[in-house]
Amino acid sequence: MDNPVCPIDFRYGRREIKEVFGEKSKLQYLLDVEAALARAHAKVDNIPQKAADEISKNASVKFVKIERVKEIEKETRHDIMALTKALGEVCIGEAAAKYVHLGATSYDIVDTANALQFSKATDIIKAELKKLRNTLVAHAKKHKNTLMLGRTHGQFSIPITFGLKMAVYAIEVDRHLERMRECNSRVLVGKMSGAVGTGAAMGKHVLKIQELVMQDLKLGIEEGATQIVGRDRYIELLSILSNIATSMEKFATEIRNLQRSEIGEVAEAFESKKQVGSSAMPHKRNPIVCEQICGLARVIRSSVIPAFENAIQWHERDLCNSSSERFILPHSLILTDWVVYQMNNVFKNLQVNPDRMMENLEKSKGLPMAEAVMTKLVEKGMGRGDAHELVRKCSIKASSMDKDLLTVLLEDKNISKLLKKNELEEVMNPKNYLGASENIINNIVKKLTR
Repeated sequence: MDNPVCPIDFRYGRREIKEVFGEKSKLQYLLDVEAALARAHAKVDNIPQKAADEISKNASVKFVKIERVKEIEKETRHDIMALTKALGEVCIGEAAAKYVHLGATSYDIVDTANALQFSKATDIIKAELKKLRNTLVAHAKKHKNTLMLGRTHGQFSIPITFGLKMAVYAIEVDRHLERMRECNSRVLVGKMSGAVGTGAAMGKHVLKIQELVMQDLKLGIEEGATQIVGRDRYIELLSILSNIATSMEKFATEIRNLQRSEIGEVAEAFESKKQVGSSAMPHKRNPIVCEQICGLARVIRSSVIPAFENAIQWHERDLCNSSSERFILPHSLILTDWVVYQMNNVFKNLQVNPDRMMENLEKSKGLPMAEAVMTKLVEKGMGRGDAHELVRKCSIKASSMDKDLLTVLLEDKNISKLLKKNELEEVMNPKNYLGASENIINNIVKKLTR
């Protein structure tokens, strides 16, 4: 195409997965299904073995050319009819050509080819998810003791470690891998049961033919079809892709927030010394890859709506799903792979600033340690509600007067009679209030590296 319109053609997506959905690859997957059908017919003696061999030998883009299929489609206005005619033309002898597509309906071929594409594409995505998981595990190990502020509602909460944040992300990615593995049996299925799912045109051996085709192609079987494979299966796939994309946007959003000028705890690396952050402001270092991930994740999630609507068919089949699926299936898979790949690159090159993390902790003037003080007061015999109210008032006073919380606490007689200065300093040391963080990280790292 001399003047491409879709950004996937020139801006987003990796070559490996884009090739799965290219015109040539799509044609080959369709031909693979036609060849498997011919071989199955031969095995139940519906057609001569020589005919099946001839069809199989020629069911290749080396012989069936895209240009010829398109030429025929202009006349027939039907893509699969054009494909079968083009395949028949390259088979030697009418004996073989007349058996091409025997007993099948178009979506026996299309939906089964879709499953082959899903299989290849999801394998690519799973491989990239594993890389991302490993990158996050490495960060979890490296930053197990890297102190930073936890934040809730955009405000200081209590201390955590950057390693814990990364471990939480790693186990989330692992759950996505589990989801993708679990959906295989429901998503990677084909059908070979004709126009309304009865298989009438296949003859008495229809169920055996369907079994043989799917065994040949290493796919599961749609146990009960209409003219198409159940679109609840596609809904599941696109929902999982949307879930993955949402996690990528979540991770990217966190990096964007931590890269804010006033926080500055992590930063997306510039890819080159000449990279420009802004055409107007020379000082800018924008998190552009994370922002791209966030934008594309929204496109991926948008595909879920047509996927749900495509499951609503008139009787055994209408054609409303066909046009939208030409967009949402390849685009969602290609873009999901892309945002996972991009997210892994961001984390691999992420600039982590432990000094700034400590600086921000110190700037908080001890306020994030209010919960630790309250808990210690309860240990000393004060009621939990009374301790909460007392520390809350001290925290408000410290904040309004721009004082360290420790100073205000020591000035309060109700607190100083229970806790001496050295005890308060120990309680308010962020390193002493990390709970089971290290054990949680160790458990996750062990689980994901075994």
